[in-house]
Amino acid sequence: MPQQTARGRRALSIRRHVVQFSGGIGSFAVAVRVARKYGTRNLTLLIADTGIEDDDLWRFANGTSQLLGVPLTKVADGRTPWEVFRDVRFLGNDRLAPCTRLLKQVPCRDWMEQHADPTDTLVYVGIENTRRDRARIPAIARNWKPWVTRFPLCGKWEPARTKEQLLDEARALGVAPPRLYELGFSHNNCGCTCVRAGQRQWKHLLEVLPERYAYAQEREEELRQLLGDVSILRRRRGGEGQPLPLSLLRKE
Repeated sequence: MPQQTARGRRALSIRRHVVQFSGGIGSFAVAVRVARKYGTRNLTLLIADTGIEDDDLWRFANGTSQLLGVPLTKVADGRTPWEVFRDVRFLGNDRLAPCTRLLKQVPCRDWMEQHADPTDTLVYVGIENTRRDRARIPAIARNWKPWVTRFPLCGKWEPARTKEQLLDEARALGVAPPRLYELGFSHNNCGCTCVRAGQRQWKHLLEVLPERYAYAQEREEELRQLLGDVSILRRRRGGEGQPLPLSLLRKE
């Protein structure tokens, strides 16, 4: 029998595979690939509930769970992003979003500390193989230490796939993609009201889901009354950044 390499011994020692399942097509594709490579006996689909996800995200997440025969492991802080912004007295934006840390990273890390030994657990993240996403890998890996992270869609598991190819893969496996992709959004997180989104997505939201835009506009205005002249979006005029409230973007 050939002598095992250190890498081979480590592969055999891994007892848990945790997919950080966001409900997006990237994490779906990663979950499928990890299940195919390692089986589902020690597979965990870890998902954080932010309280404002599109209802169809949960349909898609449950469909993924049924496809793989792996239950969802759901964690939640209990607050929505709007409640977090009020509590920390800071309105999130595309540069700094405390909701990401408090509603996703902290609950997931708490679960990991209780259930996943860093010495025998691998964490899988479903970022897609784009230049912008690949640039995030070092920071994501640092944030997850002491757990070891893997990025199957950005690695050597297979040739790079486009988002549309990944969506077609879900359809072929009998799981209809989330409706937000069908409506022209590039992500399926936070009901397409993510404060990290730019003006283009907010304009698109106003066009296709005006009631959801109106709700976000109301919550932003409440926070402006509390915190002053703050906004999710900003624009540059005369070389200086200026707040761009959703109410003003709507008028323009």
